[in-house]
Amino acid sequence: MKANVGTVDRVLRIAGGLVLIALAATGTVGVWGYIGIVPLLTGVFRFCPAYPLLGMNTCPMKDR
Repeated sequence: MKANVGTVDRVLRIAGGLVLIALAATGTVGVWGYIGIVPLLTGVFRFCPAYPLLGMNTCPMKDR
C-alpha cells in the first residue's frame, strides 16, 4: 500500500472520525456515527482505497 493521504487530509480524517465515534458513543447521534471508524482508519494508515479509483492523491511524497 502506497500512502495517498496527505498531512492535512490525515488530520481532518482522524479528527472527524473521532468526533463521529464520540457522538455515537454518547448517544448524541445514532448508531450510524460509528461509520467514523472509516475515516479514522484511513487517516491512521494513510491510505484511502477510493483515491486510486478516483485518480486522487493528497500525499506530496511520490516515493511512498
